[in-house]
Amino acid sequence: MGLFLLWFIFGIGISVQAVYLLLIFGRTAWGKISSGSKATSNSEEGVTVLIAAHNEYKNLKSLIPKLFEQDYSKFDVMIVNDRSNDRTKRLLEEMMAIYPKLRSVTVKYTPSHVTAKKFALTLGIKVAKNDVILLTDADCMPSSDQWIRKMTAPVREEGKTFAVGFSGYQEQNSFLNRWIQFETLMTALLYFSFGLWKAPFMAVGRNLCYRKSFFMEVKAFKGIWHLEGGDDDLFVNQYATGKNSAMVIDPESTTLSIPKDTWKEYLVQKKRHLHAGKFYRGEDKRKIGFYSLSHALFWLGGLGLLVYFGIGQAWEHFLIVFGIIVLRSLLVWSIFRSASKKLSGKLGSMNSWVNDLFYLVYFWILGTVSYQAKDIKWK
Repeated sequence: MGLFLLWFIFGIGISVQAVYLLLIFGRTAWGKISSGSKATSNSEEGVTVLIAAHNEYKNLKSLIPKLFEQDYSKFDVMIVNDRSNDRTKRLLEEMMAIYPKLRSVTVKYTPSHVTAKKFALTLGIKVAKNDVILLTDADCMPSSDQWIRKMTAPVREEGKTFAVGFSGYQEQNSFLNRWIQFETLMTALLYFSFGLWKAPFMAVGRNLCYRKSFFMEVKAFKGIWHLEGGDDDLFVNQYATGKNSAMVIDPESTTLSIPKDTWKEYLVQKKRHLHAGKFYRGEDKRKIGFYSLSHALFWLGGLGLLVYFGIGQAWEHFLIVFGIIVLRSLLVWSIFRSASKKLSGKLGSMNSWVNDLFYLVYFWILGTVSYQAKDIKWK
């Protein structure tokens, strides 16, 4: 009975994993990507790059000049100075004298019934000059001077409501950073792949485009004002459909963020990110849940069988199970390398074997803690 149960668990796990890896993730890793923007300067529509910043003096000092190197003529930059008490206000005044297309608005306090970042973003979108809004964060850098053009093309040219982009993290030589690279790509595989299959369910605010008119039409963050986080994924989760959304897959359309360099900072950040998933639609929770449950069943069943056959010295069966585990691990490695190349233009250096196992601990422990948390804060 025990052996049958282990085989059953292992079989269910590998069957569902095969569907995710080959059919769903394979769409991102190996599927054909559209050619992208063909716009000329005469057809460019105005774009507002919007950033909500709280005590981001150092990052803004580096970011603002980079933004004005973009190869796109009709854009401006709106910085929402959200209750900063560093030198952000003075920096923005100095930068606005240098860059005429830089604008700012200051948040002095946040009303009690809303959360800080949603209030800051809403204020910035309301006063934005252009209808096409491109969101990023103060600690992000565009990967190329084509970022604005390529990220906004589906909204400007194809009539899409949402354009979802990839945002990676700078590489560093540490286990934490290799894990961050892996987890970021794992998350991207989930939302890009389902998006390509016309079932979008999330995005990251570090690289997201939509129209101001749509945002105002649906009354901004109606229904999620009180939730800390979710200004990106929950907004997309509420309104994105297969028809009104586009996944932008092009290394020139990405942004690169500064990663956390301590586990404490990282866990606080991820706790906030994972907490938002609690409020996803039921069908979207299942998209993540089926992968994570089958992933756990695969490893629990597989390792259980290895121990069982190892103790019983049934080496032929041991090698069969071990071979299946190796084949899946090679498939994961191949998918991650191909997806990384498509999304960021780099093959990446994450250790898929170790991190794939670590994902069990991450999702089931930190995910559970985050799901139940009530003390989530932005900044």
